[in-house]
Amino acid sequence: MKTRLLTVLATVAMVSACASTSTDEEFAENDAPVAVNETRNISADATDRVFFGFDRSDLSAEARATLDKQIEVLREDDSKILVEGHTDDRGTEEYNMALGERRAAAVKNYMIYQGISADRIDTISYGKRQPAVAGMDESAWSQNRRAQTKVAK
Repeated sequence: MKTRLLTVLATVAMVSACASTSTDEEFAENDAPVAVNETRNISADATDRVFFGFDRSDLSAEARATLDKQIEVLREDDSKILVEGHTDDRGTEEYNMALGERRAAAVKNYMIYQGISADRIDTISYGKRQPAVAGMDESAWSQNRRAQTKVAK
């Protein structure tokens, strides 16, 4: 059922991405992410993304350190959190959607383990549909293999 929900959310996100240039997210009362124009940064000194190795969804020590900084800030209020899973452009659409889902889930699970309420966190996979960097080389690919944390305003 969770996979079906994520598939539906991913489909809605794809349609929304085609109709709008905005990639920011806010959360409705029903906990489904909806496209809007504003989110807030987690903080000035905690980056909003963690990176993954090729075909990996496990968190590196560097990723956990970044998430620890995010978690410190997230403990200060009870804002809704959206973790987006992204991949580079290699692989099939289906495979990349699943890999993005695993990356977002890894971040969510770490946040829960560190004390953030699961009720606050939603995940979505964009697969290869929203690259952070254009390019067909390892430099671009490594920046696109990420999970990005957004906080509703």
